[in-house]
Amino acid sequence: MNKPTKQVRVFLIHAHEDRDAARKLHQRLRRDSFDAWLDVENLQPGQDWQSEIRKAILTSDAVIVCLSRAFNKQHGYRHEELKLALEKASLLVDKVFIIPARLEECDMPESLMHLHRLDLFVKGGYGKLTLALQKRKNSYSE
Repeated sequence: MNKPTKQVRVFLIHAHEDRDAARKLHQRLRRDSFDAWLDVENLQPGQDWQSEIRKAILTSDAVIVCLSRAFNKQHGYRHEELKLALEKASLLVDKVFIIPARLEECDMPESLMHLHRLDLFVKGGYGKLTLALQKRKNSYSE
């Protein structure tokens, strides 16, 4: 008997200014059978948003950091989310957890410089992302 396949749970970190691009990425990931989590889509009225975001990051299988010039511009709660994701990543040995994904030409934050990035704005960028997430999914069965 086949055991049910687990969907990869993916958390999206983004700048407020990139909400539309993050929402499109979220919808595309959901269409491709990934369990994507995005604040504007998943938070319900009355929920403690900080607690829910923290829980979502800690229970995710991967975090996609949607990088842009706006992401780097000023400090916001996204940097707290990134800090929490980096803390979780430090506990995972040899696992891809944080995926820096540039939405446009921009600098990488210092905290992510050690990670290989992908560019969603170039042909094949989204395919590389889904391949990395699929590999993350396959690591469960090993």
